[in-house]
Amino acid sequence: MNSSKQLGIWMDYSMAYLIELANDKIGKKTLKISPAFHGPLENLRLNESRMYNKAQNHQSNFYRELSLVINNYTEVLLFGPGEAKNELFNLLKNNQQFENVKISTQPADKLTENEQETFVKDFFKAHKEINGK
Repeated sequence: MNSSKQLGIWMDYSMAYLIELANDKIGKKTLKISPAFHGPLENLRLNESRMYNKAQNHQSNFYRELSLVINNYTEVLLFGPGEAKNELFNLLKNNQQFENVKISTQPADKLTENEQETFVKDFFKAHKEINGK
């Protein structure tokens, strides 16, 4: 990986907006997680433990899907509200497969598409200036 491939991911527990930055051009993609439970919960008749396990497995699959994308980049910014970005960061930092990927996290509220793009551009521009690259 000689050239820097940068990716910003605005995420929460149900959705991820992927913003690729290459030569100051933006590429976008959206990954959505479908609900872990389809239909009213009272119809499932699952005990609480089974419901929790199903939701956890569903979330793990979402993170796994994101990690497959992240593996193709040299620099990644995870940003958004809540703790989803931190959970994914912790999973990735404990995986040797991502040791050559520089992963950062930043808090961010709900942002419009344009605000997300600007956030990613500004972050990587500032990062480039700090590191002198």
